[in-house]
Amino acid sequence: MALLPILEFPDPRLRTVAAPVDPARVPTPGFQRLLDDMFETMYAAPGIGLAASQVDVHQRFMVIDVSEEKNQPLVFINPEIVAREGEQVCQEGCLSVPGIFADVTRADRITVRYLDREARPQELRADGLLAVCIQHEMDHLAGKLFVDYLSPLKREMVRKKLAKQRRQAAA
Repeated sequence: MALLPILEFPDPRLRTVAAPVDPARVPTPGFQRLLDDMFETMYAAPGIGLAASQVDVHQRFMVIDVSEEKNQPLVFINPEIVAREGEQVCQEGCLSVPGIFADVTRADRITVRYLDREARPQELRADGLLAVCIQHEMDHLAGKLFVDYLSPLKREMVRKKLAKQRRQAAA
């Protein structure tokens, strides 16, 4: 397994809309290794979700593990939200926007259809943190970031703060 580089805002590649995954590709050793690498990268970051777009693979899949023990890995291939209920405000962060957190309003409960790691069709009802994480990662697959929910002024402040952090890290 290998750690993958995570793209950071404002990298324009984060705005790429991901293409659907061919289900025939899912069981291949290369795709399975990529999933393992994404989990390793997410856990090392540390994070609770990682979309393929964040590691410069512009295909519709993501990995998630919201468990405290990091022992409940979930794979969502070609996910589609088919139902939304309620509303919640949650403070979100993002591996592609390190060190920045902001309140985002999302659906409280969702139903998502997807293929699992073995390319089997699944349907999952999720709420709370898992629902937030699924919606956040699906935004990545659509070329959207959580900072897009902020005002233009706040988004520019985030961009400048990250640029300053990168300059200080390089010095």
